[in-house]
Amino acid sequence: MFKKIEKTAALIEPYIFSTPLEKSLPLSNKKHNVYLKLENLQHTKSFKLRGAFAKILSLSQREKDKGLVTASTGNHGAAVAYAAKELGLKAIIFVPKNASQTKLDAIKLLGAEIRFFGIDSAKTEAHAREYAAKNNLTFISPYNDPEIIAGQGTIGLELYQSLAQIDAVIVSLGGGGLVSGIASYLKAQNPKIQIIAASPINSAVMIESVKAGQILDIESKPTLSDGTAGGVEAGSITFAFVQDLVDDFVTVSEAEIKTELKEFIDSHFMLIEGAAAVTIAAYKKHKNKIKGKNVALVLCGAKISSLTLKEVLQ
Repeated sequence: MFKKIEKTAALIEPYIFSTPLEKSLPLSNKKHNVYLKLENLQHTKSFKLRGAFAKILSLSQREKDKGLVTASTGNHGAAVAYAAKELGLKAIIFVPKNASQTKLDAIKLLGAEIRFFGIDSAKTEAHAREYAAKNNLTFISPYNDPEIIAGQGTIGLELYQSLAQIDAVIVSLGGGGLVSGIASYLKAQNPKIQIIAASPINSAVMIESVKAGQILDIESKPTLSDGTAGGVEAGSITFAFVQDLVDDFVTVSEAEIKTELKEFIDSHFMLIEGAAAVTIAAYKKHKNKIKGKNVALVLCGAKISSLTLKEVLQ
């Protein structure tokens, strides 16, 4: 995967933004220098664009011409829609019925067709995969694909190039594509780098699955971290990556996510979504256990609705 990530970085370079790594003065302290990987500034305002381009550019022309199908709570859907538009392809995006309207509007703006199914992302994903197979279309997984993992892993490559000494990285965890890619690259460079994965208590399916030693089919509760919400596809290749490469897991409450969203906006004057606030909440909760000086937090996205933002700020 390390070599694959390096090749993928060159492949997607013309289409993605190499996002800044910025030191956070409000979050840094005597023990840690805290750096923010600003994927909230990525095109489509989410890291998902990296994986989408990595997968789609790897397809044969015949596979592209069939048309693309994916499932998403929003960010991956927008990424596939953006990539499809840039490459002149057609895309259908299946979304849960409770998907964020802000993220749906972003997909619509990019010209992809939206279809609704279910209320849990794992079930929506299973339906989309089945639909693609029945209709001879090309399915683009949100996370369960080596190309997707390699695309997200380019964040790890950029982190390593930007920061001479990395001691720990905190990454939000849903299906596991993001942390699988980042950890694959960084652990290959330096096995001592601590990889910490964080999820909301309301939807910690991967964390509970790792504890159980198998992927669990458990229900998720509503969460501000909609970008990480929902189940994990049975047999997902990310499960083994997370088992092998993640050193620590942290879960955070909705109150903690809400607090960090508000405090980050007030102190950094920048917009992030709930899934990004999860990493900040996890850092504050786990910081006394983190060894080393330099800690990087991956701020995975910025898509938050005005209604949610109003609720958070109140």
